[in-house]
Amino acid sequence: MQYQDYYKILGVSRSASQEEIKKAYRKLAIKYHPDKHQGDKNMEKKFQEITEANNVLSDPAKRTKYDRLGANWQQYENTGFDGFDFDLKDIFGSGGGGVSDFFKQFFGGGAGEPRASSQQNLKGQDAEVEISLSLEQAAYGTARTFNVGQEQIKVNIKPGVANEQVLRVRGKGGQGYGGQPGDLLIKVKVLAHGRFERKGNDLHQEIKVDLYTAILGGKVEIPTIKGSSIQIKIPAGTDNGKTLRLKDLGMPVYSSATDSGDMYLKIAIQLPKNLTDEEKALFERLASLR
Repeated sequence: MQYQDYYKILGVSRSASQEEIKKAYRKLAIKYHPDKHQGDKNMEKKFQEITEANNVLSDPAKRTKYDRLGANWQQYENTGFDGFDFDLKDIFGSGGGGVSDFFKQFFGGGAGEPRASSQQNLKGQDAEVEISLSLEQAAYGTARTFNVGQEQIKVNIKPGVANEQVLRVRGKGGQGYGGQPGDLLIKVKVLAHGRFERKGNDLHQEIKVDLYTAILGGKVEIPTIKGSSIQIKIPAGTDNGKTLRLKDLGMPVYSSATDSGDMYLKIAIQLPKNLTDEEKALFERLASLR
């Protein structure tokens, strides 16, 4: 029986970080994936080895057990593993089958055949993609099509998705070796908007109001994220910088068919420019009255 040096299989040092292990596995998985070498048993075996190595080294608990075993593996082989009886599920989780003789021997419950309940099926690697959405697309919902392996997958993205949110499509990642496939992980990047600023499910925008409307009150037209405009009432005597709240005019709440955030309007009062002599006189008259 040959000792399986998982660090050597992945081409990383024993002090490699989790990120280094992840990158090494991805590179090798692409190179040796069975889909690229159909019918090639050597490539299939190589893919099995790197998948098995990744399943152990990418999990801190499993990696610790493996490291503890590694330096003394011959000792355990010669002594019949007394006091070192592990089920395969201790290393890989529930399930079994498709693992090397090395793990069947060392973690199958003593020298000899593994436990029947411990046959290992290795879950496939998760596939990760990143997409960019406009704020409008995040508000309305949209759809994207992804190519994973030889399969095209259409994913409907619900309204209200947030920036940096990760969507998981189960079973649509890399193929497992004798087990279930991995998942498709979609990281969403919502682009900045020219008018609206998103804070959680609320939207903020600045609106310009002329001096006379701010003093006397009136109505102004504002845009909404839905593309339409609405008229709102500006109370008489509104100060510059005042914030008005419009209920339910913000972003939809993700996975809710009815709830939405609010819209917050910051008032920016615009002073009149290029006053005529008559206008200046009227302002001077008003100032004298105050």
